[in-house]
Amino acid sequence: MTVSRLRPTTADAVLASALAALVLVPTVWLDLFHEPPFERSLDVLGYALLLTAVVPLLWRSRAPLPVALVSMFSTTVYYPLGYPDGPVLVCGAIALFTAVSRGYRWQGWALGLSQWLLVHGWEVHAFGAPRLGPAFGVLAWVLVILCTAEVVRWRREYQAVQEQRRADAARTREEEILRRATDERLRLAREVHDTVAHSISLINVQAGTALYLIEAEPERAAQALAAIKRTSKDTLRDLRATLDVLRAVDEEAPRAPAPGLDRLEQLAEDTRGAGIGVDLRVRGERRRLSSGTEAAAFRIAQEALTNVVRHSGAGRAQVEVAYGPDALDLRIRDDGRGAVAPRPGNGLTGMRERAEALGGAFSAGPGPDGGFAVHARLPSYPDGAAAEPSRGAEPPRDTGSDGGAVREGRE
Repeated sequence: MTVSRLRPTTADAVLASALAALVLVPTVWLDLFHEPPFERSLDVLGYALLLTAVVPLLWRSRAPLPVALVSMFSTTVYYPLGYPDGPVLVCGAIALFTAVSRGYRWQGWALGLSQWLLVHGWEVHAFGAPRLGPAFGVLAWVLVILCTAEVVRWRREYQAVQEQRRADAARTREEEILRRATDERLRLAREVHDTVAHSISLINVQAGTALYLIEAEPERAAQALAAIKRTSKDTLRDLRATLDVLRAVDEEAPRAPAPGLDRLEQLAEDTRGAGIGVDLRVRGERRRLSSGTEAAAFRIAQEALTNVVRHSGAGRAQVEVAYGPDALDLRIRDDGRGAVAPRPGNGLTGMRERAEALGGAFSAGPGPDGGFAVHARLPSYPDGAAAEPSRGAEPPRDTGSDGGAVREGRE
C-alpha cells in the first residue's frame, strides 16, 4: 500500500475529528455526572472501544468495507458491556452508510441487520423480555440509513453512466469529424486527379499533333493549339474551384458548381480533338439529377475517356447515357486493344469509389466485341432529393467481366 493510500483525505479527517468531539465529550460527561451512575464506568477497554469506533473513519473513503467492519464491531460490543449510553452508534451508522453507498451492498445490509439482531438479542437475554418499541425504532433507523445509502449509490452510478455517455458522444463526434475530413480529402484528391489527368492527357496529345503538323498543315496545328488553350482554361477553372473549397474553410459550399452531365458534349469534343472519334448517345428523358449523381457521372466519363486517350490505342469510343426511372446507366466503350498488364492506379479505383459512395455499382474490363468497356449504374434521384445508398445494388453485367477486372489493365 502506497503512502498516498494510507493518507486520509481532508474531508475524512474533518469528519473524524467532528465525530470524535461529538462522541467523546457527551460520553465522558455522562460517565462523570449522570445520575444514577451507569452500570460500568469508562475504563481502558471503554475508551479503546470508543476510539476504535471513531479513528477508522479517517480512512472511510479509502477502505469503506474494512472501516465499516471495525467501527460497527466496536459499537456492537460497546453497549452490552454497560458503558455510558453515548452517541457512539453514529460512528457505526456513518461507516455503514459509506460502505453501502460505495457499492458494498450485501455486506452493508448484512452488517446493519446483524448489529440490530445482536444488540436486541442481548437485551432479550439480559432483561428477560424484548423491548419492542425501542427495537423497532432502531430497526427503522437502520433501514433508513441503508435505503438512503442505496439511493446515493444509485445516483452516483447514474451520474457515472451519464458522464461516460457524454464522453462516448464527444469521442464519436471527434471520430465523425475526422472521418468526414478524410472523406473530403479523398474526394478532393479524386477531383484533382480526374481534372488534371484528363486535361494533361489531352494537352499532351494536342501538343504532339501541333508539333507534327506545324509545318505541313499549319491550320490543323492552329486548331490543336486552340484546343490546348481551351482545355487548359477549363482545367484552371476546375482546379480553382477545387482549391476554393480548401481555402474557404468557413464556407458551406464551393463557389463554383460541380461539373454535370451538361458538360459531356464539351468533354466529347475535347476528346475528339485528341484524335479519338467519340460518339455520344443519350437515351431516355433527359433531366437534372442530384448534384452528386451528376458530378460522379461526369467524372467517371472523363476518367474513362482519359484512359482511352492514354492507354487504349483506340480510334473510336462510344459514350452512352441512359436515363431510367430509378437509375442512370453510363457506358463507355472503345475499339482499342483492351486490358493490358495489370497495374493498379487511381483512375479505375476512383470511378468505383464514386459509384459505390452513391449506392451505385461499377464494373470495367474487356468489352464483348473487343476493346475496353466501363459501366456505372448510379441512382437517378432528381435534383434536391435525398439519396439513400442502396447497399445491395446489383453490379452491371454487360461489360463481359466481373468486378475483379476493375483494377486490371488501365489506370
